[in-house]
Amino acid sequence: YNALGVTQYGQMTAGSYMYIGPQGIVHGTTITVMNAFRRSGEDPRGKLFLTAGLGGMSGAQPKAGNIVGCVTVCAEVNPAAARKRHEQGWVDELIEDLDQLVIRTRSAMTEAKPVSLAFIGNIVEVWERFDQEDVFVSVGSDQTSLHNPWSGGYYPAGLSFAEGERMIAEDPDRFKELVQA
Repeated sequence: YNALGVTQYGQMTAGSYMYIGPQGIVHGTTITVMNAFRRSGEDPRGKLFLTAGLGGMSGAQPKAGNIVGCVTVCAEVNPAAARKRHEQGWVDELIEDLDQLVIRTRSAMTEAKPVSLAFIGNIVEVWERFDQEDVFVSVGSDQTSLHNPWSGGYYPAGLSFAEGERMIAEDPDRFKELVQA
């Protein structure tokens, strides 16, 4: 367990030879999530996998979570990317309100049926809210552009996607400070 009580945490990057398009990254992500649950000794049914990023990796995490059999919440700051992945079928449900996300996540965990939920917003806000609401995260990951943190790989909590994009263009040093914070 780490300081947040998370049993497992992982990060996957496009640097892997598995990155050969959606089929490769879904495979690698599924194996990673499956092994995280195996290592923790938890049955994934009704357990929560919290992750971020629905951009270039094509929503592999929600699809992997469904294959593994857990409840997946994937936060994405870019509304267009989240909507696109939902329309393409990479994620089952799209939620824009944090209160609704908490309610839906709890019900999904109680139902113990695999479902993937995309949240339009910042992953930091989800982690903080789940902690406040005692929504236990069994597996956490990050599938964003770690190799490009200052130009859109990460967005500071408290800024909308549009505000972040504007800050990258107009005040990149401040953007970097906020990402690090």
